[in-house]
Amino acid sequence: MQLHSSTTSKLCSQQAGDIRPKPSLALPAQAPARNSPGLPTVSFDNSLPAVRRRILALLNHQWRGLRMRSGHRVRSGAQGLVVTFICVTAVHYSSPLTQGAGSHGSVGVVFGPTVPNTQHAPARAPKGMVWIPGGEFSMGAQDPPQMDMVGMKATTDSRPIHRVYVDGFFMDKTDVTNAQFAEFVKATGYVTIAEKTPAAEDFPGAPRENLYAGGVVFSPPNHAVDLNNHYQWWSYVKGANWRHPTGPKSSIKGKESYPVVQVAFPDAEAYAKWAHKRLPTEAEWEFAARGGLAGKPFVWGEKFKPNGKFMANTYQGHFPDEDAGTDGFVGLAPVAQYGPNGYGLYDMAGNVWQWTTDWYRPDYYYQLAQAGGVARNPKGPDAPFDPAEPNEKKKVHRGGSFLCTDQYCSRYMVGTRGKGEITTGTNHLGFRCVSDPSK
Repeated sequence: MQLHSSTTSKLCSQQAGDIRPKPSLALPAQAPARNSPGLPTVSFDNSLPAVRRRILALLNHQWRGLRMRSGHRVRSGAQGLVVTFICVTAVHYSSPLTQGAGSHGSVGVVFGPTVPNTQHAPARAPKGMVWIPGGEFSMGAQDPPQMDMVGMKATTDSRPIHRVYVDGFFMDKTDVTNAQFAEFVKATGYVTIAEKTPAAEDFPGAPRENLYAGGVVFSPPNHAVDLNNHYQWWSYVKGANWRHPTGPKSSIKGKESYPVVQVAFPDAEAYAKWAHKRLPTEAEWEFAARGGLAGKPFVWGEKFKPNGKFMANTYQGHFPDEDAGTDGFVGLAPVAQYGPNGYGLYDMAGNVWQWTTDWYRPDYYYQLAQAGGVARNPKGPDAPFDPAEPNEKKKVHRGGSFLCTDQYCSRYMVGTRGKGEITTGTNHLGFRCVSDPSK
């Protein structure tokens, strides 16, 4: 779900309207990526890097020399471009990097207690934020309650469980909303990556008519499809951006309280800087999401639906063709429609993925565990590396989205990780900010 520098493609969305993939020409599938020693082989990805570059190269008949990243297919049709991607990351380890993570279950996944700092907030929380005390906790993903294959695959790059300490900080109660982002854009004139037309010099030889801004939009088929053929439910839509999340006919009018989507990492950073805040590290995000709990699979506790009650906006019905909306929403929901966690934070699971500042490496937790002791305020690896796409710069996503389901992607489980190329926003990806207490 990615693109490159100031020319980015988006991924996923809420309701897709009448958009449907068109008959098209497809690139051949990529051969499996070669692994570095001790790194996992990633067979599925929830990212879409450098998509527009590859689309334009394909349309210009220059694709033969390009490496097609795993998990992507690019198609051309009479009505425009269709780009598809995989929404699940299934990681099969070639060496025992994880503590008990495997394809059929795990053994000995042990969480220690969460030990929050005891000092009170050093100051009154800024408007719309809450104090997160920080402290020591066990970081990583618990087994899914049913030990199902989809849930187990979601945990594989979230092991071994390891001890981490983070200092206290303030965090936004909710994801940044359309209204808040609009205020930022009005004050600064900022233009997001999704709104920028690709520069001709970045795509030498590409037909000028193909150089347009756009995004990838969730386009559910009207019938059941094989979930191994994930190319059937995504469309590339001209004009999709934060103002028009599913294309030019869509609008955020009347949706001011919805989370802003179609924002790339630099867009989120720019907003945070304007608001005198910053984006959270992955460790800060997980400590906050757990809300003081230890070793639970969900931010609210042990069961997905305690007492039969939905606790987050996820996908019900048959994926991807029938979103039943049993949780109250089909597609994206306004912020704060479900109860907060123990720290007063809303939507730390489901609805939209959230950016963090950590570079993505599937073996990073292994590195921390090997170092021993307690990692203090970790900020992620020094450089990114995804074995499936080693040339792409990816940050960690957290929280899952309204498209997560135990049929295909169950990363609404706390501790599980997503990833995304930094210049690509998506229709199911947003962010929230943190700030440090005054010294």
